[in-house]
Amino acid sequence: QVQLVESGGGSVPSGGSLKLSCRVSGYIGSNYYVGWFRQAPGKEREGVASIDFDGNTDYADSVKGRFTISGEIAKNTLYLQMNSLKPEDTAMYYCAANLGGPPELEVDEYNYWGQGTQVTVSS
Repeated sequence: QVQLVESGGGSVPSGGSLKLSCRVSGYIGSNYYVGWFRQAPGKEREGVASIDFDGNTDYADSVKGRFTISGEIAKNTLYLQMNSLKPEDTAMYYCAANLGGPPELEVDEYNYWGQGTQVTVSS
């Protein structure tokens, strides 16, 4: 059974930083990609960043230059470093995974999801 567990969320002031972690257990396949998503109250879930087995990455325009996705899929642990946080980054953050590649920011491209970790940025 595949499980994804996020951690590292919290409350920070505007301009602060947080590092989220996503640990993947169970067998997805030898080659899969991972994405970070977020969902604010009343809004649709949106892709933030994604990385594939080869280390290729993709980012939403809203986070480019501020967020960095990293880790090694082969080691089943991925990270999302978030710097220069803004109040509009406040949301529940989820990691997700699916077999294959390249990196994707579309919700429908993912079959496996974690339960989420809350990030709150105060102004």
